[in-house]
Amino acid sequence: MAQVKDKDLLSIQEARDLLERAERAGEELSQFTQEQVDRLIDAMAEAARAQAGRLAELAVEETGRGKVSDKTIKNLFSAVHIYAYIRDLKTCGVISENKEKGVVEIAVPVGVVAAIVPTTNPTSTAIFKILAAIKGRNPVVLSPHPQAVKCTAETARIMYEAARKAGAPEGCIGCVSNVTRQGTTELMQNRKSRMILATGGPGLVKAAYSSGKPAFGVGPGNVPAFIERTADVSKAVRDVVAGKTFDYGLLCSSEQAMVCDLPLEEEVLQELEKNRAYLLDDEEQARLEKVVQLPQGGLNTAIVGKSPQVIAEMAGFAVPDDVVCLVGKPHGVGREHPLSMEKLSPILAFYVEDGWEAGCRRCIEILNYGGLGHTMSIHSRDEDIIMEFGLHKPAYRICVNTPATHGSIGLTTGVPPSMTLGCGTPGGNITSDNITPLHLINIKRLAYEIRSVEDITFDRVELPKPVEEEPGEVLEKADQSDPGTGLREIVRAVVESYVREQQTAPEAVLREPAPAARPGPVPREKAAPGPARDFVCEDDVRQALRNGGKIVVSARTIMTPSALDAAEGRKVFIWE
Repeated sequence: MAQVKDKDLLSIQEARDLLERAERAGEELSQFTQEQVDRLIDAMAEAARAQAGRLAELAVEETGRGKVSDKTIKNLFSAVHIYAYIRDLKTCGVISENKEKGVVEIAVPVGVVAAIVPTTNPTSTAIFKILAAIKGRNPVVLSPHPQAVKCTAETARIMYEAARKAGAPEGCIGCVSNVTRQGTTELMQNRKSRMILATGGPGLVKAAYSSGKPAFGVGPGNVPAFIERTADVSKAVRDVVAGKTFDYGLLCSSEQAMVCDLPLEEEVLQELEKNRAYLLDDEEQARLEKVVQLPQGGLNTAIVGKSPQVIAEMAGFAVPDDVVCLVGKPHGVGREHPLSMEKLSPILAFYVEDGWEAGCRRCIEILNYGGLGHTMSIHSRDEDIIMEFGLHKPAYRICVNTPATHGSIGLTTGVPPSMTLGCGTPGGNITSDNITPLHLINIKRLAYEIRSVEDITFDRVELPKPVEEEPGEVLEKADQSDPGTGLREIVRAVVESYVREQQTAPEAVLREPAPAARPGPVPREKAAPGPARDFVCEDDVRQALRNGGKIVVSARTIMTPSALDAAEGRKVFIWE
């Protein structure tokens, strides 16, 4: 047989061989107990932790992008912070049991995971994806970026050897060494691959979703940071610069634009200079724009992950050695304004808008230009405005008073820590979540009978006509779980009958409320307990909780099921 020399054919064959080994390993791995799996996780995390600095050096040396110190932090984030989060997750056997509903949930591996690893985070993402896959008892085969093969392969080798010593089956972790587009396509489309975990450019993510396999692909991020007029300006600017400059802006959730509220403009610009940002003049900005954007309109990847000094030199001007980022002032958003795109480098666009509504519109415009569904940040002390951004901005991670880079991945916030961030349907992704091992398991359910067929009824209960709400009154949405069950309908009918007799409006229990106003500070005046109530609905409980009061009840008090649910664990009732 003639020796195969074509790299694309070598890559395809290697992918097939690795998948075959992984599939065999998966048969054994799927029978592991939680204790056995966690032993593997412990060993792999420890091995990655011990080599975090060396792997960072290899990544910078091979790719020429980023900073060793920050890549070390990212490696440790995966090997320490993410590890700590996933360590106690239940991913084997019975993971939950609801005796009341008669449902037992059982974790089942998804199968071989094809993990595509980017050049921007070639070692930290590899650590994360290996830990996440094995935690779910799934073998994993990695396809590195062509410019980061050695460092990704070394990461996989270190973790595989640690896993094998801890009892992992042979072939449970693999990494393609002959990387080609054809080989990566084979990895994703081969019948032995059961799930794709793709991190990379839009083309790669689209290919993952077009492979015919279940896929978690993540879209690009063009992250705006809004500094609203009530913000702590010094901290806000410091946070934005910290996020923008971390590993020279290589994380897709790093800030790409700062949107400044008009009254803060001068103070923000001063703080930027204090934080060693370099404000470009018109000529420098024009030169930089030509370097940032290719003639056909895309990002010039030669600037990705480079220092501001290198980028400035490429543009034909010089900046001091202590400068950490370049700041320009584009006059709009779109292809004709190159600095408004996702730059993956220490370059920040700066906009000024008068008022949070105008700032909101600008942030949405930026997100629409290549960052839909990903991430944004807001720096403000006004909870109403923060909530407006939370409710209405097309981003699924809105980081509040923290760097977007660090907050989005769960390093400075309480979101699940992850190196793969979903953008939801606006970004063309299947999920808006931060990906965890729980996304890499199937859940089987044992469902026991809790009511017989003979007990099922669909009788309708006549509802009273709704009454007008008091001006400004906000009613809470009722608990409408388990509709149609016989017992619940009987209780509801009794409550409604009593309400009609007392001529009380039961909107909070019986109908959908008007949209709630923005939450804001609520004065907490403690209400006097008073005599025992004859009737308590959910709205009474919510009102007592808001005012810090108590509700006196007795054995004669009629309480709606939703009132009991709202009060659970709150110690709001005083029994007479």
